[in-house]
Amino acid sequence: MTDRDPFGRPPRASVVQKVLVLMVSVVLCRPALADAVDELLQQFKAQGAGNFTIAAGEQLWDRPNTDAKSGEVRRCSMCHSTDLRRTGKHATTGKLIQPLAPSVNHERLADKAKIEKWLARNCKWTLGRECTPQEKGDVLVMIKSR
Repeated sequence: MTDRDPFGRPPRASVVQKVLVLMVSVVLCRPALADAVDELLQQFKAQGAGNFTIAAGEQLWDRPNTDAKSGEVRRCSMCHSTDLRRTGKHATTGKLIQPLAPSVNHERLADKAKIEKWLARNCKWTLGRECTPQEKGDVLVMIKSR
């Protein structure tokens, strides 16, 4: 008995085998979300942050902040909305912003460098300063919970 087809080639993987390989790949890649966020949360704690809470993240998310130069009132929810499962829209440019909720957009919290970049940029625009490690952690646990 041989494991080759009539032409001497090894047998091809069955559809079931291919589906199983794909499913295992998806499951193994999923921890990237937890890893990126968990790494950042540990980093923020090492910088002096305390326990992170969803409630504190929600308060920061919708807190009005007045821009020192323009006098314009800004908040995170202006562009991203209060329902993070929905598409947002940039308040100035009108550009559509993909949902932040990982439940509908798995790529959002998967890349540590992108998370850091957007936290820095959005905190500066919204608050007029960088967010503290505590604020970053609170917002991340809030977003992750959606």
